[in-house]
Formats: sequence, C-alpha cells, structure tokens
Amino acid sequence: MIKLITKTTFLTLFVCCLTLIAKAQLGYNFSQYDIGAAVGFNTVHGNPETTTSTQSIHFNLTYNATPYTNFVFEAQLGKLRGGDSLKSKSGMQFNNDFSAFLFRGQIQAGELIDYSNSRMYNALKNLYISAGFGFVINRITSISRYSHQVPGFFTDGQNNSQEPFIPLRIGYEFKLFNQNNEPSFKVDVGYGYNLVLGDELDGFSTGNGHHDAYSQFTIGVKFAVGGATTSYRKQIQY
Repeated sequence: MIKLITKTTFLTLFVCCLTLIAKAQLGYNFSQYDIGAAVGFNTVHGNPETTTSTQSIHFNLTYNATPYTNFVFEAQLGKLRGGDSLKSKSGMQFNNDFSAFLFRGQIQAGELIDYSNSRMYNALKNLYISAGFGFVINRITSISRYSHQVPGFFTDGQNNSQEPFIPLRIGYEFKLFNQNNEPSFKVDVGYGYNLVLGDELDGFSTGNGHHDAYSQFTIGVKFAVGGATTSYRKQIQY
C-alpha cells in the first residue's frame, strides 16, 4: 500500500513538472525557416542626372538562428530606369531588366535588449539592421548614349554586365502569432541601399572610379515553415 502511494505521488509530481515545463515554454518556440515574397520600389543612383522609381519582386528563404538573428537568401527580379535623353545635358537614359541574388545577415533589437518589462523596448524589439553580399545581373533593354544638347558628347558602357554589390538594410518585422504563441506570419517593411562594386548598373561607364548604387523601399510577407521548431531563451510574445 505504501509503495502504491509512493508511486502515485511520484507520478503526480512528474506530471505536474511536465505541465509546468510545457507552460514555461509557451511563447518561447519558433520556426527556424521562413519563406516569403516582397515588392520593391527601386531608384538607381548612377551616372544619369535624373532618377525614376521602378518596381521589382523579391523571393526569400530565411534561416532563423533565433527569432531575432536571421540569415536571408534572396532573389530579386525587376526593372531599373533613369535619366532623360531630351531634357538632360548628357542625354543619358536607360532601361535595365535586372536580376539580383544576395545573402545577408540580420540582427533585430530583441537579441540585444531586455524587452520584458518595457512597452517601448517591446515595440522596438523587431527593429533590425542587415548587411551581406550579392551579385546583380544587368540587361540593358534600351539606352541613350548621345547628348542632344552637346554635339558629339557620348558616354560609353556595356549593355550587359554582372557585378557584385553590398546590400545594406534597415527595417521592421511585424510578427503575428499562432495559437501556440509562435511567430507564424510576418510583415517586413524596410529600406535598402545596395552599393554596387562597379559602374555598369546603368549601362554607362565614366571611367572615374564611380560606383553605382540602387536603393529600395520594400514591403513583404513571410510564412513560417512548420516542422522545424526550436526554443528561445526568452519569451517572444508580450
């Protein structure tokens, strides 16, 4: 009889401990992988005097080392445009159907701060900065190299090129949680500045060591890929 009571007591305590552990983990679990897509609004900072906004579509795969430390592989497809062949002095104008592939690391404020007892810090925990390395493929579909205002003025360059670039980004990730308090859906809003390590993004090469760049305002969504979940050291949702 005493043995039965002892076993029952031990079993009860064991079940209680498991229940407490399960409750303690509520809000700590997260998926290690996200898939997503975004729309970008692009501006080229190159040789032409004027800029034009264009659009691109982005596809990404994210590995979440933690909810706030992320590694992103991304593909971008879209158009870049700039210049005005009639109104600008140089006559430069171009259209570029580009594709870019990049890898970047991303760290969110929640990795660095204690947001458990502060509404302000809790709101700031999803703010992030990011940097990495990428490769852009340029396909110039139309270009104006001669000036209508300065006779004989000509700007050389390549119609097709491939160039490395450094993607820099700042943004905010809105996390939405499922019934288990796990971040399952995210809305990502960001601004990126992509420094090209060359001078052929716009199809013009001035030969003065100039580096082109293109900036992007983006808005996108990410979906957690189920099955690969793990736990974080802090509660994610407050």
